[in-house]
Amino acid sequence: MKSFVKEIDDDAIRLFFEIAFSETVRESSNTRNGEFKLYRYKEEKLSTFSPDVNSIMNSKLVRNFQGLEMFTELVQRKHIQAIANIHSFNSVIEIPEDCISASSIDIVVTSPPYGDSRTTVAYGQYSRLSAAWLDLEEPEKTDRRLMGGGKAKEIVTFPCPDLDKTIKLIYDKDLKRGLEIVDFYQDYLASIRNVAEVIKPSGYACYVVANRKVKNTVLPTDAATQNFFEHFGFSHIDTFDRRIPNKRMALRNSPSNISGESNDTMVKERIIVMRKNPG
Repeated sequence: MKSFVKEIDDDAIRLFFEIAFSETVRESSNTRNGEFKLYRYKEEKLSTFSPDVNSIMNSKLVRNFQGLEMFTELVQRKHIQAIANIHSFNSVIEIPEDCISASSIDIVVTSPPYGDSRTTVAYGQYSRLSAAWLDLEEPEKTDRRLMGGGKAKEIVTFPCPDLDKTIKLIYDKDLKRGLEIVDFYQDYLASIRNVAEVIKPSGYACYVVANRKVKNTVLPTDAATQNFFEHFGFSHIDTFDRRIPNKRMALRNSPSNISGESNDTMVKERIIVMRKNPG
């Protein structure tokens, strides 16, 4: 199956097949579903686990093709000419001028990471199997490249008093975890600064965030998002709550790694709507 996909000459068609292939890899692998990290099924499960890979792949392709047809029909019926430009860059470092110029965007809608990948949603581990099968470059280094992939050298002050107080509480309990959290929010602040620069005056930023819990302490990412944008010349318009419709992370985990101790993981998101001040 992989050989067939790799031999498709048309880039767009090959990418369409690779998307279905990626989902098939996750669904047919020996990894337990709904887990925080990659864990193999137990031997008794593996002895009876025999997924029909071709059927899984075919169902993904049919579903995705039907969705594409519905979308195409909708666009044609509304006489909309859809144009998409795709760029790859790290918003923490910069947003290249040749991709998106300053003060040129009407609205940004995004869902940034809830926290550093290694201890939150494990984006690197979630994508590792698919990346390896698709021969993507160095999938094992994904977590270190993502927001909060390092560790700060010291506690710093953020333009969010609630966040500063919370980080100090965690730092007093666990210095290492405190510095890891500081590193994440330093990256998050840098990303918001760069995003703020490309939004037009009176333009909008809509961020979907969730407040994770570390050392039994809730980190106020919603307040940080609002305060960070306010620091760069935005005003808060509104905040909306929504339940997370589906999630890779388990409903409960044991952050202390002590048997019998567990906490609820994030089940609610907040949509923070900010508007850039005119002039």
